[in-house]
Amino acid sequence: MDRSEWEGRVGRKWAEEWRRTDRSFAGLTDRLLASACAHPIMRAVDVGCGAGELSLALARGRPDAEVIGLDISEDLVEVARTRAANLGNATFLVADAANWRGSHFSPDLVVSRHGVMFFSDPVSAFTNLAKAAAPAARLVFSCFRDRALNPWAERLAALLPDPAPPPAADEPGPFAFADRARVVAILGGAGWQDIAFEAVEFAYVAGMGEHAVDDAVSFFTAIGPAARGAAQLGDTARAEFVSRLRNYLAGNAQGDLVALPGAAWIVTARVGA
Repeated sequence: MDRSEWEGRVGRKWAEEWRRTDRSFAGLTDRLLASACAHPIMRAVDVGCGAGELSLALARGRPDAEVIGLDISEDLVEVARTRAANLGNATFLVADAANWRGSHFSPDLVVSRHGVMFFSDPVSAFTNLAKAAAPAARLVFSCFRDRALNPWAERLAALLPDPAPPPAADEPGPFAFADRARVVAILGGAGWQDIAFEAVEFAYVAGMGEHAVDDAVSFFTAIGPAARGAAQLGDTARAEFVSRLRNYLAGNAQGDLVALPGAAWIVTARVGA
């Protein structure tokens, strides 16, 4: 998935689906916020802020702090701004964190929920963030662990009649930061130190309510690893895909909930001297 898709179709779709995407990561978000708030915060920048949930939570929990959310999608930033209408300490900008610098704003926290795996040149991007940050600033972000620990991703894609191969491990994408050694090399090369990893398992919530399976089918045909391929299918092939998707999700339903096993890293580091 390249930058133009986040700036266009994909960004628009995620902006439409922000309530369900926030819901899907709710268990992980709580853990990420706990790590982010483990030390005092005066200025924070949220990388790939999406519809703003993490930025908003930080701003509400730290009313004396200033929080800036960055995203390349105008649609997502517009949603975030609307949600922040009554918050005076949260600002959202259409900007690329890979080259952003805040005028008179040096964050003591750089945070991201699954927003850092899409940099085309991650060493350069994290170098820029280190240079923009205050001395001894902290970095806290989440990212998916290995695909084998998140089997739903490949399973959903495999339901397509002609699934595309997954991207290479060093290509931008949801699993680009799954390899600890690669992340250490990227961050260390960009000037970050004291790099640590916390393994987190969470319930990736796809559907809820009386019609949880329908909700989950609707969610995964809108966004996720199979959505783009499904949108390109003809009517018959799409109906067959949706049937297979429904059967898979029904097998993961428990009462009024469809949740899939998710595995992530919460990565922490600080700016080097």
